[in-house]
Amino acid sequence: MNKKIKILVIEDDSDINNMICNILKNNEYEAESAFSGSEALMCVERENWDTILLDLMIPGVSGEEVIFKIREITKTPIIVVSAKTDKKTKLELLENGADDFISKPFDPDELIARVKSNLRRYLDFSISNETKDNFLNYKDISLNIESKEVMVGEKIIVLTAREFAILELLLTNPKKVYSKSNIFESVWGEEFVCDDNAVNVHMSRLRNKLAISGNKNYIETIWGMGYRLEK
Repeated sequence: MNKKIKILVIEDDSDINNMICNILKNNEYEAESAFSGSEALMCVERENWDTILLDLMIPGVSGEEVIFKIREITKTPIIVVSAKTDKKTKLELLENGADDFISKPFDPDELIARVKSNLRRYLDFSISNETKDNFLNYKDISLNIESKEVMVGEKIIVLTAREFAILELLLTNPKKVYSKSNIFESVWGEEFVCDDNAVNVHMSRLRNKLAISGNKNYIETIWGMGYRLEK
């Protein structure tokens, strides 16, 4: 692992807390202890955690309330480790924000297996969302903000930096009409002085390149107002 996985262990029994931390550290995770609900919430507000292990019977803020408050802050997986084993309790915890449940006494191998399983889902979800955030899509146009690549259907089209910036601007808010001054000041980073030739030329080239698929109607002109993506 390039990045050490950080796990918060919320358990008021110091012997059990130390045992869990040692199990985690022996499996190359970083582990930190919290012994009450209020201390746990301070830790969550202060740092980012990859997984949280939580006992329900803790002093101060209850374990159930801790789950609720953590969910207001982060989507980090919460694995409840508790002697409360009745089905009703488990279902309520899962409905209220917990991701998994381990009954006490627990097997160390099961603990690590559950940690790995929840970590894998959480990290895969995070990476998927980060990847999704890199793309802007409209009809069959796909723009990758990070790699600066644009595809129409299955075809990659090559844009200049300013053509790319214009398309990115339009894709960011497909329903908005952008005036020539909006586009010029956003893309060129200079004050618009009524010379719209630069915008017209770049818009024409962009339209021609997008028309590679045979659809010439990606960008429409709203006369007297500006441009937007065609509905």
